[in-house]
Amino acid sequence: MAVYFDHRVEAPDSSGAALLISWHPSMCVLAVGSVNASTGGSVDLYLQQGEHVELCHVERGFSPSLLLWHPTKPLLAVGWETGETVLLSHPSGELTPLPNNTHTACITVLEWSSNGSRLVTGDQAGVMAVWRVDARGKLQGSPLIKHDYSKPLTCCIFRPPPPAEDVAMLARAAVSGDESALDMFNWKKSNKGAAFALGSQEGLTFYISTADGSVYSVDEQARSVPLVSVESAIQTMWYSKRRDVLAVVTDSLLLSQFSLGPEGIAQEISKVKLSGRGVQHADIVWTENGLLITASGEQHIRLWDVELDDHYALSLDESLGFEKGELLNCVSFCTSKLLAAGTSRGRVALWHMVTVSDQKGDTKIHWKLQTPAEVEGNISQLQWGSSSHLLAVCSSSCVVILSEHVMCSHYSQQMAAVQLTPTQLSLANFSTNTHITFHTDTHIRAVQVTKDMVAVWNGKYITVYEPSGQTLHSTGSFQCESPALVVHEENIYTVEPNRVQIRTPQGTVKQLLAFSEAEGNPTLLSVCGSYLAVGTDTCHVRVFDLTRREAKAMGVTKNLSELIPDLGALRSVKCNASGSHLSVLIAQVQKNSNVHCENLYLNLRTRCEGELAARCPVSQFWDENEPRLFVCETVPVNSDLLCSFCLSWQEDVLVVTFFVTQEHGLLLQDSQPKPATLLSLLALDTPYYYYICKVPSSTQMVVRRALRDFVGLESCEKQTRDAMLNFSFYLTIGDMDEAFKAIKLIKSEAVWENMARMCVKSRRLDVARVCLGNMGNARAARALREAEKEPEVEAQVAVLATQLSMLEDAERLYKSCGRFDLLNKFYQAAGKWQQAVETAETHDRIHLRTTYYSYAKHLEAMGDKNLALVYFEKSDTHRFEVPRMLMEDNLSLEIYINKMKDKDLYKWWGHYLESQSDMEAALHYYDLAQDYLSQVRVYCYLGNIQKASEIANETGNRAASYHVARQYEGQDEISQSVHFYTRAQAYNNAIRLCKENNLDEQLMNLALLSNPEDMMDTAMYYEEKGTHMDRAVMLYHKAGHVSKALELAFATEQFGALQLIAEDLNENSDPALLARCSDFFIKHAQYQKAVELLVAAKKYHEALQLCLDQSLTITEDLAESLTVPKDSSHLSEAGRKELLEKIADCCMRQGNYHLATKKYTQAGNKIKAMRALLKSGDTEKIVFFAGVSRQKEIYIMAANYLQSLDWRNDPEIMKNIISFYTKGRALDLLAGFYEACAEVEIDDYQNYEKAYGALTEACKCLTKAKVESKLLILTHRLSLVKRFIQARRMHEEDPVEAVRVCESLLDEKDLDPAVRVGDVYGFLVEHYCNHGNFQQAWSKIEELRSTRPNINLSLYVSQTSLEALQNAAGVRLVYRDTNTHAAEDEEEVEEDENINH
Repeated sequence: MAVYFDHRVEAPDSSGAALLISWHPSMCVLAVGSVNASTGGSVDLYLQQGEHVELCHVERGFSPSLLLWHPTKPLLAVGWETGETVLLSHPSGELTPLPNNTHTACITVLEWSSNGSRLVTGDQAGVMAVWRVDARGKLQGSPLIKHDYSKPLTCCIFRPPPPAEDVAMLARAAVSGDESALDMFNWKKSNKGAAFALGSQEGLTFYISTADGSVYSVDEQARSVPLVSVESAIQTMWYSKRRDVLAVVTDSLLLSQFSLGPEGIAQEISKVKLSGRGVQHADIVWTENGLLITASGEQHIRLWDVELDDHYALSLDESLGFEKGELLNCVSFCTSKLLAAGTSRGRVALWHMVTVSDQKGDTKIHWKLQTPAEVEGNISQLQWGSSSHLLAVCSSSCVVILSEHVMCSHYSQQMAAVQLTPTQLSLANFSTNTHITFHTDTHIRAVQVTKDMVAVWNGKYITVYEPSGQTLHSTGSFQCESPALVVHEENIYTVEPNRVQIRTPQGTVKQLLAFSEAEGNPTLLSVCGSYLAVGTDTCHVRVFDLTRREAKAMGVTKNLSELIPDLGALRSVKCNASGSHLSVLIAQVQKNSNVHCENLYLNLRTRCEGELAARCPVSQFWDENEPRLFVCETVPVNSDLLCSFCLSWQEDVLVVTFFVTQEHGLLLQDSQPKPATLLSLLALDTPYYYYICKVPSSTQMVVRRALRDFVGLESCEKQTRDAMLNFSFYLTIGDMDEAFKAIKLIKSEAVWENMARMCVKSRRLDVARVCLGNMGNARAARALREAEKEPEVEAQVAVLATQLSMLEDAERLYKSCGRFDLLNKFYQAAGKWQQAVETAETHDRIHLRTTYYSYAKHLEAMGDKNLALVYFEKSDTHRFEVPRMLMEDNLSLEIYINKMKDKDLYKWWGHYLESQSDMEAALHYYDLAQDYLSQVRVYCYLGNIQKASEIANETGNRAASYHVARQYEGQDEISQSVHFYTRAQAYNNAIRLCKENNLDEQLMNLALLSNPEDMMDTAMYYEEKGTHMDRAVMLYHKAGHVSKALELAFATEQFGALQLIAEDLNENSDPALLARCSDFFIKHAQYQKAVELLVAAKKYHEALQLCLDQSLTITEDLAESLTVPKDSSHLSEAGRKELLEKIADCCMRQGNYHLATKKYTQAGNKIKAMRALLKSGDTEKIVFFAGVSRQKEIYIMAANYLQSLDWRNDPEIMKNIISFYTKGRALDLLAGFYEACAEVEIDDYQNYEKAYGALTEACKCLTKAKVESKLLILTHRLSLVKRFIQARRMHEEDPVEAVRVCESLLDEKDLDPAVRVGDVYGFLVEHYCNHGNFQQAWSKIEELRSTRPNINLSLYVSQTSLEALQNAAGVRLVYRDTNTHAAEDEEEVEEDENINH
């Protein structure tokens, strides 16, 4: 929590009321513009505590209108209402006026460029000028740009420059070998473009607005172009560099956003009317991330997030000291996320902005309002300074600089002091239970207390006070500018460079504690017990013993920089009460805060990262008297709340207590959240924590909270306190023997109860049993023993907490272990029925109805019957419980039953009315309940059996029908009785009556409807009587006694019945019975049924023989039934295969080749299976079967079959033929196939090259097969083909040789099988025709015709050559075109008889 010191500016006497304030962006210098009605206006500069800078005073006879500081230099631009503009330098007070003829009206626009090299000025008349300012801050001559817009100018902003190159990053990249980075540093490399810009480039384009709502863009070339236009005067503008968007807000609070294109074209993307009063002088502030904040004299300020398109409002809280109806006039926002607003009652409201992330990762902004600072008068203007802790406030009466200061507080020797205001202290003496509120004459920057002294430091002086009754009186004051101050007994400890001063209360220096240059300057002091801890600015620490007359150093100075990596700075240094341990709160570089504990004697260093792995400490304290106890406040890691200023409203603050010893190091003793109503921890003094309150409690700012182990023992004596501390310590280290020794002499029941309560926290049930025994709490001990059956330790501890009345802990434990069933019972036992019901509905639904029922019983006991009705209904027990509850109020019960319209309730009410002999009303409710049995029973009781029969017939209710049947049987009306027994499905009673009364016709139907026992009984009845034997057979069959049915059917020769019975026979039937039935069917020519029965009887050969004898078609189902499973006991494996082959032979004879293949395969005879498959002609299955069989014979059979197909036009078949012959190792057959392929190539396509290749493959096969005779013949054919191929190839180069080779081929005797004679003659004829030797060509044709009279010339000689030959010889050849050589013998060549020579 922070307080604000107010420093009123030391304004000159000539200054009037302040109008304008402006902080320098980087220096602690404030400019104030004021106006005096008699002397005119003035501008003055002040330092951070309000000191006036004498040389910097400017006076004019008129009022200043605008103030604006240079971005970096101590140069202030001042605009006056007459148009004059001057530049004021700090601290020299040098004035540089702008030329007087530039502006003649009130200055309304002043704007510096980002680097301050340009200054834009504008006035009420619409004149705009741009000035150059050099690096020394000197104005350079006349304006660079001057333009008259003829409209009053309202505001101006510069467009941010583009991001410049990061020189440090480029340098690192260049060192690491990045060529592009090296090239950018090389100025002479012209191919890489211009050299990069060092430093940031200054953007000189700016936007300026006029009172008519126009915005103009002005660039470096002095071009001014209209950009956008809105409806009214523009009050403020903002530019989003990330989105290239210009946002403008008008006087009427109309927000418009424009997207700026690369060519300077603006396009409107949104327009929205902001809520709030549109006043001309509303205070509007933009933040860097696009948050628009406005204050317009209302009771709240409004915020609009332009980036997220979200808006909300912040209002004041009267509980923090604000008044009702207080108005907010002005706002200011600083980079440290602090928002300040000035009110009409002289208060400064402060909000801190915090970004909070939820579990889903979404972020939300929270604003936390703080206690206000107060000044005099109505606040008109606020501005944060370059330092976030400085705030300038301009009110109607003065200008005040508020300096933020963390609230001072201190505790020692049962005395606590807390700063309330800059000049007010709250003092509490806990030993005497007194409280004093004390006012000082100066601001309080530090305070230290002991039981006999209060020391206050204001930054320059230390004042010492002593208690005197209910007030304090000053005993001395001395000058001291020490940044650190502590008090011990009668000594005051202060610091100065390289030493610590020990002073008397009057300021006299008694002793100096020197530090070397290497050790640094002392900056941190703290006292605990009689030991002083000192920390320096070079991270050195030292402890001094104060028990003697003079302070004496303990051990050596420790340099923490050598011990702690990434050490940033020391934030706090504390030692324990014995001086044996030192704790240091540090800030690590780019890491979180940590607490380090140093043992000065053993040089033992322990870090608390185990306990604080996900948290950062923000404060630390040692116990005032117990050297082992240490406590610190922690917040989550990465929290932006790590300052004491923010700690006031941080919710997740954990107070962590440790035991620290040389032997065991750091031991976590307790961890508990900071109470929400308390601000921060002040001290630890067993048995209490001391906290500072957020809001004073009972006029005190400090309250005490007992340590966990001392709840109920706050006022115990020192012996008990020491015993409890030892017990807690030994319990923490797990030494139970020593723990019991520490407390065995304690007889107080309260102590044992407190220890039992501590066992709830530590979950030590074994210790709890001992505590309960010493307490004499038998009930709790029994409950704890019974709770041991629960598997969760938390559930057992919750039982203990319940017995100790720690209900909140019990509730939390049940929730933590997920035992919502026990939590439900806990709530019920505690009378928290709403929580019990909610728990059952959300987590314990298995006990939901039970919970409803228990709650209803509770409500009934409490007399709330109406609500009890609701929960009895929810528990679904209302049908019994509600009549019981309302039994004494028949009228209410009847109304409830009629309202519910529940059949069970109607039935119950009918029974009740029947018991009261109200039969008519009972019948009515039985009818509503549809209770037909009760209706029939009542009607029969009333003697109206006819009505009862009608109800039974109409409804078909079995119970009602049975009751009526009994009534009719009693009256000897047998037919009616049988009818209603049948309706009631009481068939045995109906059968009994039919037998007794010889109703044989009805008996059969009743028996068929009844169970098998009744069927058997009826069948025996028919058999004994000797009549209706067919019925007896049927009943035996239906009852499942098939043998008896067959025996009776054979005996009585009932062939139709036998037919029906045989349909139900299967393989599970008696084999002898099956054989007997099959013989019966054979005799009566029912062969198919006989076969099925023989198969069921496992007589497979007889069944197959019957199929053969009677020519029965063997279907696939029949074949499968004839197939004996493997490992069957009825046939051996050889017999099984023989049977399968017989089945397959039968299928072959019947033409069912696929089925035959299947059975041959099952029999293991793949050769026969392949033969059967070949007969089927199913090529796909043949190929597949050959592939899976992998037998030579089958491969050859498949290949032979495939050769019978059209393999010439199907490459897949040809491929399979070659593959199968190869796999079957039938190389001679493969060679024959290659010869056939060669003949096809020659005959069909005259492709001797492919034929040569096929013959070559054939030769290879014959060579491998070693068939010499065929190989010689094939080799000769191959040579002939090769000679013809060579002749055709050499024809282009050597036609004469080609002709000679062909002539020699014609002389071969066995040419034709290898090379077609027609192809050779055709080649020669083509040759002679191409060379014009038609006579020779004709002679070759004559030779061919003489050797092959029926040859078709068109197959060998081209049509062109034949026509040319005919024209040359005058011979007309008649032929028919064909595409195959096979037609040679069928084609005739006719010669035209008319030869024209």
